[in-house]
Amino acid sequence: MEANKSVATRRMTFRLYPNKQIEQFLRYHRKLHKDLYNAAVYNRFTQYQKFNQSVSYFEQQNSLPAFKEVWTEYKEINSQALQATLKRVDYAFERWFKGLGKRPRFKSIRHYSGWTYPAKSGYSVESNGENGYLNLSKIGRIQMRGQAKYWGIPTTCTIVFRNGKWYASITVDVLDQTLKPDILPIGAIGIDLGCNSALSITDCENHQQIEAPKFLRNAEQLIKKASKSKRRKQSPNRKKKIKASRRWKKAQAKVSKITRKVANQRQNWVHQIASEIVSGNSFVATEKLEVKNMTSKAKKGKRKKQKVGLNKSILDVGFGMLRSTIKYKVEQIGGVFVEVPTKKVKPSQTCPKCGHQHKKTLDIRVHNCAVCGYQQDRDIAAAEVMLYWAKGSHFVAGVPPVVESGVNLTELGTSFVDAESSSSTANTRSSAGSMRQLGAKKRQKSKSTGLVSETQTSTK
Repeated sequence: MEANKSVATRRMTFRLYPNKQIEQFLRYHRKLHKDLYNAAVYNRFTQYQKFNQSVSYFEQQNSLPAFKEVWTEYKEINSQALQATLKRVDYAFERWFKGLGKRPRFKSIRHYSGWTYPAKSGYSVESNGENGYLNLSKIGRIQMRGQAKYWGIPTTCTIVFRNGKWYASITVDVLDQTLKPDILPIGAIGIDLGCNSALSITDCENHQQIEAPKFLRNAEQLIKKASKSKRRKQSPNRKKKIKASRRWKKAQAKVSKITRKVANQRQNWVHQIASEIVSGNSFVATEKLEVKNMTSKAKKGKRKKQKVGLNKSILDVGFGMLRSTIKYKVEQIGGVFVEVPTKKVKPSQTCPKCGHQHKKTLDIRVHNCAVCGYQQDRDIAAAEVMLYWAKGSHFVAGVPPVVESGVNLTELGTSFVDAESSSSTANTRSSAGSMRQLGAKKRQKSKSTGLVSETQTSTK
């Protein structure tokens, strides 16, 4: 791989098919990593509560050799995989301190999915991106199935146990040139997300509406029927220390199977829609939505049932998944993705032709402007407003409209060139204890120790 070529990191997931003996090893290693995680959490809390001393990641990492001498079974596990488990603990505490997550808790084996090999040691991959084998040290050679769209040099590997199946999530370094098409699509569209029409797409000349698939609504009766069979079986109760019966676990497995199928259907549909959009467009404008706030718990009142139903419809479409998938696919080909600030622009209340704003309730599904007479579907009109705002131009004789109590879309917008800098919204997620930060700290530590040794030799 040439040094002057840029490299992108992509994650590929393969299904693992271990035999009985290897599966026992996998379960054993998973249990050991879970115990190490809980021991590290316990160590941090007890040190602070009893001695008022905070424990850092490096202290726990440096104590691993002594820990292995007492618990000899951990000598079989790759040392870097153990460090990655301790890094998970550090990451959980960092998120807690920064207010991004809850207080770290001890994990049962049910809620501990797997472990990570953060470097190329401890595992090797025999594959060119389609099927192949995965070699894990002290475990064995495992057949894996799956097909990666792009393939490169494997960097990290995470073993995951989910719903009774084993998976390998592998990150690979791919040449950035292989991700981008030879000819960039020239299309520019605006997208409005909704519950009835999942996507309303327009380029201001052609319009398209994609109906919501409603996977959860269609499977709702099946889920209720499967859940009904659990009622007369012994369910678990932690407070009363009652374990679930085998019949209850069997009934619960049926419910989980249906809900898992719904999730897989939604994910597959989202990727198909996003790929179709990106195949012909490199400029996409959509609304900036706070899905968490939109689906907040319903308040007490007459319309509580309506709010619950609306929340279910929003989550069934998968607004957040749709937005993030379209965003990363657009950026992957080198396109521009713009999120329009809805509180500022108000696309649902604004006329795309004259900029006049008129408040509409949710039951009004047709935009009918009282000033210029423009009539259009409400969602299509909103998508047009977002596209105009993102491109920073209005197509009425090239002159921005001046209307009383209206909005100048050109002044609110950004130019097409400038939009690239704001193409993707800034990453607001605060970094907290990533493996990249760990590597930077280690390099800084090694440099500082090297400087100390040099100064000591010079003073002698």
